[in-house]
Amino acid sequence: MARRIAMAAAFVALALVPAALAQAPAPAATPSGPPNVTAILEKGGQYTTFMRLMKETQQDTQLNSQLNSSFGNNGGGGYTVFAPTDNAFNNLKPGTLNSLTQQQQVSLVQGHVLPSYYSMDSFQTASNPVRTQASGRDGPYTLNITSDTNNQVNVSSGVVEVRINNALYSTKPLAVYSVDKVLLPVELFGAKAPAAAPTPSEGKPKKGGSSDAASPDGADDSATGAASVRAVGWSVAGLAAVLGYLL
Repeated sequence: MARRIAMAAAFVALALVPAALAQAPAPAATPSGPPNVTAILEKGGQYTTFMRLMKETQQDTQLNSQLNSSFGNNGGGGYTVFAPTDNAFNNLKPGTLNSLTQQQQVSLVQGHVLPSYYSMDSFQTASNPVRTQASGRDGPYTLNITSDTNNQVNVSSGVVEVRINNALYSTKPLAVYSVDKVLLPVELFGAKAPAAAPTPSEGKPKKGGSSDAASPDGADDSATGAASVRAVGWSVAGLAAVLGYLL
């Protein structure tokens, strides 16, 4: 009898094992590989112009390669991309992109990429100016990132300012944020310095300068001299007349 009870208990225990396994939570899925900027923008569905610029300047290939290198590297700083929508590009002055050289288009795209990973929370403590991937003769292109009283984050290139919208992707080493304006770099689109004023001609008389021929004082002196000569002439003539009378 005891033997039968033991066998029954063993069968019950075996029957409960599959149920316990079925109720155990599944392990969290781990990323299968590094993030891909192109795939993220394609999924967003409204970034075709930015994607085309990245492809034409080969910045998509370069950024994806850098992400591959830094993926899984705890020492890597990651990257942050501000992706302008198609409407943002449509709102630019006609011909803006075509007026840029190939190198300037590269700088435009790189000016939308930060060489560090920023979550929305870390933007609150960003130290301005924030360096971008673009650089020129005067150093790297920079952005200013600030937050308002409503904890909304704004980014400024010095030419335009825009609020950062939703995150298309935000898992280290990559964050991609949607923006409604193109971040035109001040180095390419800032106000030009005014041209230097022409120097006055050397032959042109200076205002207020003295010239005997043109000044009133010179005219007075000439008139006075002529009157003196005439007076001397009359005196000589009178003296001659007196001498002639006496002789």
